[in-house]
Parts: sequence; structure tokens; C-alpha cells
Amino acid sequence: MYRHLLVPLDDSDLTIETVSKAVNLARALGARVSFVHVHDHRSAQPDGSDDETGYADTYRDRARALLTKAEAAARALGVPCDSVILDGALPYQAILDTARKLGCDLIFMAPHGHRAVRGAALGSQTASVLMSGELPVLVSSAQPAGQVHPMIEIIRDEHRALSAVLHAWIYLLNRDAACSAEDVDLMRAMARYVIELPLALQHPKEHGYLYVVLRGRTAVVHAELDELERQHERERAMAEALAEGVERFSQGQWVQGQLRDAVENYAQFMWEHVGRVEGVILPIAQRYLSEADWNEIFTAATRQGSPRANGEAKAAFQQLFSRMAHLAPP
Repeated sequence: MYRHLLVPLDDSDLTIETVSKAVNLARALGARVSFVHVHDHRSAQPDGSDDETGYADTYRDRARALLTKAEAAARALGVPCDSVILDGALPYQAILDTARKLGCDLIFMAPHGHRAVRGAALGSQTASVLMSGELPVLVSSAQPAGQVHPMIEIIRDEHRALSAVLHAWIYLLNRDAACSAEDVDLMRAMARYVIELPLALQHPKEHGYLYVVLRGRTAVVHAELDELERQHERERAMAEALAEGVERFSQGQWVQGQLRDAVENYAQFMWEHVGRVEGVILPIAQRYLSEADWNEIFTAATRQGSPRANGEAKAAFQQLFSRMAHLAPP
């Protein structure tokens, strides 16, 4: 039986589904998982600029976030795992080389993907890996479009929005140029966002709606939900510390590297948290909750007067994203 799965990932919508299926298969087999993300370095910079270092840092940051979430989902289910980021002109060959190097006996892949990140063309490589015939390949089935409840898309969209803010913040602090007064003001807005988004949208929806209903349908996730709720408390403290760090930086008490480290630590924590929600909780919720359950959660989360319907918070968040629009490579 298979003992070591290699799971290539790109930044497509299928990644969440692929991670969940691969981890559950590995758990059933008693196998370990190695996640790999391959960047095709032949790809041009997405914005056509000459900032090669900035683009490379942004790419690495996003790839690290992707793999951190995958590893968090695996660890939450007790599956041994590791991950690697590779550069290669031929992604399918890098996948095969990595499988041999790590001693993997099965490659678990999505059927297709898309270039959500330039160079992350995993989907187009699946056929090449299959045709090589070097190792067994299991191609995951894809959930047909339209079968994901809108409530799940809301949760994922909020996670993407938070990731976008964190990626932009890290990019801002990784630039060679010193931060300007306008940059500091933008970082204050980012700090407010990471504090207020959970309070205004995420936590009430997850704690008050999704988790409550899910606890009533199955006990298999009680321990994991308890852990996620504990993490929410730590998340708040870390976010408030970031806001304090921005003020220290603005007053010259912190250098740019100290603030960057604090932001990266928070981002690492959040990507692990999101990985557990998307890779463990949502798949279980899809299994145990009925359409009526999802509709009840959706209605509660979007009704007038609910935290999600907070127009003032939404307007502030939209203003922040407008200011970020031209900051980092897409």
C-alpha cells in the first residue's frame, strides 16, 4: 500500500479540495504527505516592472502561504507532512524529480488548474506527469461548478481578502525603499483591518452560526473547533500587537525589519488557522450539513443587522483595498 504521497499544488480554486482529499487519503492509508509548489521561472513578471527582487519575494510569500495552509490541514488530522517550493522551467519534470528524491510512491494531483499566480501552471502539467509512467498517479475528482454553497464562498472570499492585505503588507516592508509617511498611514489602515475584520465579519459568522450548527450535527470536530476558538483569542492579541508595532515604527522605536518580522509571524499564524478551517472544517461541514443547514447559516450571516451586513465596516475595507490596488504585484 502507498506510504508517501506527493501532492503538487498551485494557487487555484481546486487546491483546497485537493488538499482535503489528499490528506484524508493519507490518513486512511497511514501515509505521510509531501506538498510541492513549482514556479515556472520562465514566466515574465506580471506587472512588467524591473523589480525582480520584489516580484520574487511576493511570489515566495504567496507560495509559502499556500503550503503553510496545506500543512496545517494535514497536521490537524494527524498526518505527517512536509513541503517544498521549487523553481523549474518544466514543472512536471520538477514534480517527478521531487517524487523520486523524496521516495514518494504515489502522486496525487488535481485534474486541472489555472494561473492564479503567474507561473503556477500545475493544471497544464497533469497530463505530462501521467504520460511519464514513472510513478502511480491519482487524479483527484473535481467538484462540479455550482455545487459549493454561497456561504462557503463567503468564508473563502474573506480568507482571500485577509491574505491579500497580508501579502501587500509584507511586500511593502520588503521593498528596498524606506517607508514614507503615506506608507505608515496605509499600514495603520492594514492593522485596523486585521483587528476589525474578525470582529465585524469572520468570528460572529463562524462562532455564532457555522460552528454552532456543526457542533449539533457531529461530535467529530468538537476538539478542532475548540482549538480554532482558542486561536481566535490569540489572533486578537497578535493583531493588536501589530497595531502597536506600527506606532513604534512610526516613532522610530522599531526598525523596518522588526515590523516585517511581526507581520510575517502574524501571517504565518493566520495561514495555519485558515488551513485548518478550509482543509478540515469546511470539508466536514459539507459532509454533515444539509442544504437547509447551509441556508439557515447563510440567512443568519447575511440578514440586515448582522455583523456581515455592517455597511460601515464594508466601506472602510473597500477604501483600504482601493489604496492597496497598485501596491503589490497581482
